[in-house]
Amino acid sequence: MTAHSPDTSASIDVAEPAVVRRRMTPLRFVRRYPTITIGTVILFAVVFIAVFAPFLGTTDPTAISTRLRTREPSAQFWFGTDMLGRDIYSRVLYGTRVSLIVGFSVAILASVGGLIIGLISGYLRKVDAILMRVMDGIMSIPSILLAVALMALTRGSVGNVILAITIAEIPRVSRLVRGVVLSLREQPYVDAAIASGTSTPVIIVKHILPNTLAPIIVQATYICAAAMITEAILSFIGAGTPPIIPSWGNIMAEGRALWQVKFYIVLFPALFLSVTVLAVNLLGDGLRDALDPRLAKQF
Repeated sequence: MTAHSPDTSASIDVAEPAVVRRRMTPLRFVRRYPTITIGTVILFAVVFIAVFAPFLGTTDPTAISTRLRTREPSAQFWFGTDMLGRDIYSRVLYGTRVSLIVGFSVAILASVGGLIIGLISGYLRKVDAILMRVMDGIMSIPSILLAVALMALTRGSVGNVILAITIAEIPRVSRLVRGVVLSLREQPYVDAAIASGTSTPVIIVKHILPNTLAPIIVQATYICAAAMITEAILSFIGAGTPPIIPSWGNIMAEGRALWQVKFYIVLFPALFLSVTVLAVNLLGDGLRDALDPRLAKQF
């Protein structure tokens, strides 16, 4: 008799994973991250308004008509008119462009500048004390006062507003990145890279930088929201964009003298500013939950 080898193919079962990872569908994403969804939808709507403002029933936001001064909201003037007869609806929609340009520009510039300073300061001990003392000195001045002081040295323009707010926000980003780098440089994989002779720039770019992107992205959303508010404050007190530029802060500043009797002049730009800032903050909260492994839930 010939011995037959046992049929192992029938006796060996492939072990199934204990937890089956379900595919992330759009519906599951909405349920899992509702704040990201809501914030993104509102923000896209605001961006749509800014891009297509000329095609949304608007007129020249700077056109003056004294015979149409302080008209209340109606079918002809949806948001009413201001003291110079300018259409508030058109000015608010065009003002969306100013706030988004300032918010996005400051978020990008402050994040890049703070990232570079934080990486250098957190990894190179020799320059850490110098850079951080400079950042502490800037942070000791309230950001709005620093922005006002910087704007007082220059002429009012959107570019100068962006520069002033960026300088005020860079220290906060640099301290955040520095804290992350201080913990990362003690990790075993960094020690292994140093032991293998990897140069410092390569270690920073390849091993340190990728691990700082998640907190930077989240922080950028908050900087964007803060920049919009700061721009509105600067324009409201007359230290921001020139009055001829239709920004939300300028519209509210021009209507504050009549707000008790013509409240709608201040109401509509304030609502747009509040909703936009809320959308950016919701997006930031959702990104924090999605990118932080300590807060993320299992599928």
